[in-house]
Amino acid sequence: MNIPMPDFMPALPEMFLLGMTCVILLLDLFLTERSRVVTYLLAQSTLLGALLLTIMLYDNSRTLTFSDTFVLDPMGSVLKGAIYIATFFVFLYSKGYLRARNMFKGEFYILGLFGVLGMNVLVSAHSLITVYLGLELLSLSMYAMVALQRDSVVASEAAMKYFVLGAMASAMLLYGMSMLYGMTGSLDLTHINQVTAAVGSGQQVVLAFALVFIIVGVAFKLGAVPFHMWLPDVYHGAPTAVTLYLSTAPKLAAFAMMMRLLVDGLGGLHAEWQGILVLLAVASLALGNLVAIAQSNIKRMLAYSAISHIGFLLLGVLSGTAAGYAASMFYAITYVVMTLGGFGMVVLMSRAGFEADRIEDFKGLNERSPWFAFMMLILMFSMTGVPPLLGFWAKLAVIEALLGAGGLTWLAVVAVIFSVVGAFYYLRVVKTMYFDKADAGAAAIESTLELRVMLSANGLAVLALGIYPGTLMALCATALSH
Repeated sequence: MNIPMPDFMPALPEMFLLGMTCVILLLDLFLTERSRVVTYLLAQSTLLGALLLTIMLYDNSRTLTFSDTFVLDPMGSVLKGAIYIATFFVFLYSKGYLRARNMFKGEFYILGLFGVLGMNVLVSAHSLITVYLGLELLSLSMYAMVALQRDSVVASEAAMKYFVLGAMASAMLLYGMSMLYGMTGSLDLTHINQVTAAVGSGQQVVLAFALVFIIVGVAFKLGAVPFHMWLPDVYHGAPTAVTLYLSTAPKLAAFAMMMRLLVDGLGGLHAEWQGILVLLAVASLALGNLVAIAQSNIKRMLAYSAISHIGFLLLGVLSGTAAGYAASMFYAITYVVMTLGGFGMVVLMSRAGFEADRIEDFKGLNERSPWFAFMMLILMFSMTGVPPLLGFWAKLAVIEALLGAGGLTWLAVVAVIFSVVGAFYYLRVVKTMYFDKADAGAAAIESTLELRVMLSANGLAVLALGIYPGTLMALCATALSH
């Protein structure tokens, strides 16, 4: 039997990432606690190397390899680049936090890199098998990361909850995939799209069940209502460094998973899945914004805020237009940039034996550090959607896509209403920083120079990309036009 040799070039960043992660894993065994910084530096170098390879391989064409199970396309390349940069910032922000809690160990970085590999596989999936492999590699890495603080009961409980619910969601997704395979006789997403688009009425019931189970799996990974139950508890229970990881890059991978399964694999059934996504989006916008108002813990507030942002993300995809898909991708990247800064500020305010995870911990920040109060103000205003910040353009792009899709104007109105509701809890943080007096015994902010510099760069990037949003918008539009 003649087995064709696959083209390894499209998967070069993934191969480099896997090879380097295995090298770091072995090397870390021989490092002492004092030389653990070597693991950190190698992890960061690996991300930069993978980013460089991805940029070198960027091409406007679409390349399939490994028996058409792996695809290299512009959307995948842009999302992978964003994943590397986001993870680089996560590792950098987390360094001091982990050191202060005696958690500066190789496991955090190795699990983080294996998670990035899972995200990459998910982003480039062109087969149901590849989707599932990438998803499981990412999920297993994240379950272990949440439980990294072994002596914390809250973290262990959050990890168990995440693992059990995640296993159920994966099982439902796999069940939906098995139904699709049984109906189409193929694992290839393009072939599945062709077969399901022309399916007869006798198989519609099976297809409807498969579609529902697949959407359940995707909605769980995104954290959309009513599959959001894990998100606030895991964000709150996990160490802030791990929450920072969970809340950023994996959202890009979940967006890619939704695009691969629903658009590439089940695009012919847009009318069927659009209705389901409308329900998920409206429920996420409503519950996320309303419940966030009642939160006093900033990590839980940002968790419910994330649920509302996922509602916006779904609105772009359900529009079913190229402009809608580009708007959703732009929104996903924007959300990651803003969330990096938001949780980065929580890391900045934390110190040994103290988690700055309550909104009142930000009291009088303007008196203690006017610069970082300003950075947090930029981030909160951007999440609210105040012009000319980046978050405003992301929301505007999604609303324009809805208006352009026809018949979805009422959804645009709902989105605007809940954005106004959401402004309350973001502005409450700003009010706490600028108008409340700092506690008499409030400690000075202790952090490394690199954290201060990169967090400032993060905040200023939200401002700069808001003033000049065209480049990022054009990149997303170009990536999804091929």
